[in-house]
Amino acid sequence: MKISEEEKKKYYLMANAVRFLSADAVENAKSGHPGMPMGMAEVATVLFSLHLKFYSKDPNWKNRDRFILSAGHGSMLIYSILYLLGYEGITLNDLKNFRKVGFPTAGHPEFNEIPGIETTTGPLGQGLGNGLGMAISEKIVRNRLGESYFNHYTYVLAGDGCLMEGISHEVASLAGHLSLSNLIVLYDDNEISIDGPTSLTMSDKTLDRFASYGWHVESVDGYDLNAINSAIETAKKESRPSLISCKTLIGYGSPNKQGTAGSHGAPLGQEEIKLAKASMQWEYEAFYVPEEIIKSWREIGIKNKDAYENWVNTKEIEVKNLLLKKNDFEDKVKLAREESNDYFLNNSKDLATRKSSEIILSHLMTKKLNLLGGSADLTGSNNTYVKDMTAINKQNFSGNYLHWGVREHGMAAAMNGISLHGFFVPYGGTFLVFSDYCRPAIRLSALMKQRVIYVFTHDSIGLGEDGPTHQPIEHLSSLRTIPNLNVFRPSDAIETSECWELALLSKNKPSVIALSRQNLPLLRNTNNSKKNLSSYGAYVLNKSESFDITIIASGSEVSLAMKASKELIDQKINVRVVSMPSMELFSQQENKYKSEILDKTQNIFLEAGSMQSWNKWMKQGDIFIGLDNFGISGPGKDVFLHFNISVERIKEEIKKIVKSN
Repeated sequence: MKISEEEKKKYYLMANAVRFLSADAVENAKSGHPGMPMGMAEVATVLFSLHLKFYSKDPNWKNRDRFILSAGHGSMLIYSILYLLGYEGITLNDLKNFRKVGFPTAGHPEFNEIPGIETTTGPLGQGLGNGLGMAISEKIVRNRLGESYFNHYTYVLAGDGCLMEGISHEVASLAGHLSLSNLIVLYDDNEISIDGPTSLTMSDKTLDRFASYGWHVESVDGYDLNAINSAIETAKKESRPSLISCKTLIGYGSPNKQGTAGSHGAPLGQEEIKLAKASMQWEYEAFYVPEEIIKSWREIGIKNKDAYENWVNTKEIEVKNLLLKKNDFEDKVKLAREESNDYFLNNSKDLATRKSSEIILSHLMTKKLNLLGGSADLTGSNNTYVKDMTAINKQNFSGNYLHWGVREHGMAAAMNGISLHGFFVPYGGTFLVFSDYCRPAIRLSALMKQRVIYVFTHDSIGLGEDGPTHQPIEHLSSLRTIPNLNVFRPSDAIETSECWELALLSKNKPSVIALSRQNLPLLRNTNNSKKNLSSYGAYVLNKSESFDITIIASGSEVSLAMKASKELIDQKINVRVVSMPSMELFSQQENKYKSEILDKTQNIFLEAGSMQSWNKWMKQGDIFIGLDNFGISGPGKDVFLHFNISVERIKEEIKKIVKSN
């Protein structure tokens, strides 16, 4: 469909409204990035006006197209558009107070702050990963319901910086491999970064790169409305993901700064804005948009009203039936825990917690909970795949398991996208040490309050022979510093089951479940408690009316503490053992409970890793047994002995304390 000359005039005016609202807001804030919104205003106008399926009165319409601003520094682009479209939750006053405390128009777009913001972006490349996850989720839902019930696209606006980031390679490779035809990336190809021209740092042939990944690629003039429109129309018909290179000028319209780094990350200046407005025949005061232009945008905001209402009235029920009601989900998760625990109690034997996790997953999968699993090329080690699962491939999206390949960062960011899409609870596995590759996306999971579950196995020096490169030391402590993230380290099969339940029921919080490679004894082997003891974060494992000292430990080291405790009974030394599977949940308990656990007597804290996260629980005179240096290659048991993390060491320290008292 060709755009008429009359329509062109309208769209150019609509684009100018976006362009100068953005420039004015950055100028008013005295900080921000005016260049991208000014350069991509025409592309965005064509997309929202002619292609994007949405309804401004219901930003949560499940069959809407998703728009992700991966180049999140250009946040004023989406803020301006959402205001012009008439979305509730954003006003002209919010634009005037861009980047100000107390207003939703943050420096970078934040999920849940303004309706219409699909994800939190800013760290470059994350939006691409989110888009991958949303596109995968859409394909699965469409497969289950049928195209007439569910069919939408995910559009991502990315810049040069996004495509420089390593995550872009991971995402693009897998998207091409899966032939995600519902993923369309609009590339703001302006050849400018903050430091200057991109030629300073790259000479890539970007379109060739994406073509080699199996993408459809096309390059257009970012100010030729018909070319932009035609490219998007072609992309929507493709059987592959699409990259549309939009050749633009950063800061377009600014006589002295367009096409330069000077318009990237700083206000243009009042005089330059005057000149820019004059050059674009937009001679209005700051933040003023003529009523007829606002009307044009508002009409776009409700253009899909009939399609929306028809879908809600005839199709939505099928989508709702796909989703479990909250109570049903909770009941089934609790039932899976009880069934798993019955199995462990009836088949009492030493199990690695990664193996326990696999058994728990097998019970969870029978409950049809809309879990979507995966692993970054470590399925057999992470134990994330069970018999009731089917792997997804480009010919078949009927499954519930993803082979992510060696793409930890891409996996984590895509899981955020899957969660944000709103249909599945994603979990993905790798070794704990490789959480370093996932960390930026984990942080955003926490910031966006998404229920994403990270299954990190081989959680200590106990993994053994792979040596210090694979033995996590600082990782648990590091992850525990992230706000709104639960880090679980279960000590046995029962705790593993409890931690899975807690992770799945933590609707507004991501979780890390750190699991052992080595076999561990069943410590909770008496009865199947209806109460989830791990929900306290820490609890007494061996109850005793009197005790001389307490050992507080997590994960595999709890069994060392229990063994030491039993061996000291013969010497008339009573040792209380506390298992602490989650510091975060323990922090939330009442002070009285925390005081009872920590007690006034001397405590020994035990974890085969860094001391850092334990400091907050320790008082003067307490002892920490762990390590703050890198590991060593060898059998897991020998490595523990090498670092003197052993039953004998625990007993020695306890005897010293008892003797000194």
